[in-house]
Amino acid sequence: MKFSWKNQTRPILALAPMAGYTDSAFRRLSKEIEPRQICFTEFTSTDGIVYKSKNTLSQLDFDEVERPIIMQIFGKRPANFTEAASRLEEMGADAIDINMGCPAKKVVSSDHGSALLKNPKLAAEIVEATVKGTSLPVSVKTRIGINQLDLPWFIQFCRDLESAGASLITIHGRTTKQAYTGLADWEPIYAVKNALTIPVIGNGDVRSAKDALSKLKNLDGIMVGRATMGNPWLMREIAAALYQDPKLEDTSYQAPQTFAQKLPTLLRHCELAVETKGEIRGMKEMRKHFVSALKGFTDARKYRSEVVQISTLAQAREILTQIAEIAE
Repeated sequence: MKFSWKNQTRPILALAPMAGYTDSAFRRLSKEIEPRQICFTEFTSTDGIVYKSKNTLSQLDFDEVERPIIMQIFGKRPANFTEAASRLEEMGADAIDINMGCPAKKVVSSDHGSALLKNPKLAAEIVEATVKGTSLPVSVKTRIGINQLDLPWFIQFCRDLESAGASLITIHGRTTKQAYTGLADWEPIYAVKNALTIPVIGNGDVRSAKDALSKLKNLDGIMVGRATMGNPWLMREIAAALYQDPKLEDTSYQAPQTFAQKLPTLLRHCELAVETKGEIRGMKEMRKHFVSALKGFTDARKYRSEVVQISTLAQAREILTQIAEIAE
């Protein structure tokens, strides 16, 4: 059955696209823990797709277990969005998402990501161009503004994206200027939902199931990002709270609390990283996940100095098992 945002279980629970984190290994791990979530790829350059960059295309590798898989792209040339969209459909994407929300200076200075908020006409043209290139649903992820919120302007911006063909909009409740500082403001997200007919998902500062429940309100779903770093079990906790399915006996699910309890999942993540990227690159990229998983434990700093030296799967098994025996 062809993917459609309208047909997804409500509320939608989505894993945010995070550069350097939500690769295929992490998405596969996340889906094994909580299969009801919807995964987005890391944001990928339309220019790189068009010019067939090997490194760019490798970011879009995925396993069937990750479906439905939403491939997120960024850029500023409408024609490249049309061609990239066609290629993503050929590669097996279930839907395409356009990044109009990344606040990174390098991205914004190139007029990509949230810089498109400065140019509503181009933003709408990009949505139209993407829709033109594919039969897949096309969505947008954006922020509430560049330097500050102008609610009437922002609502119109989102209406224009809907008119251009966007089938869903995800909104992070911060401006580009804020990046990830301060608190996310969800009130503009609720206002946009009231003004549109397409689904709207909220994003920003969802760190617990309680946060998800309290922030959902009139929205169609919740997207969770940075809080899953070192805690992929959070998505299971949130799903249990959102769906309350007694058949799954997880309505009060709690993530592992000790490092020993986390160990099997961390080692599974290592195996997936090695499988998808090879041992050298895979284990190097796992180091940041080890550091995230150690947060909150006594002597975490000492353990961090050990895990950032891990280079092989065998080392990971040995060192992480030793830490599990003593970490509190």
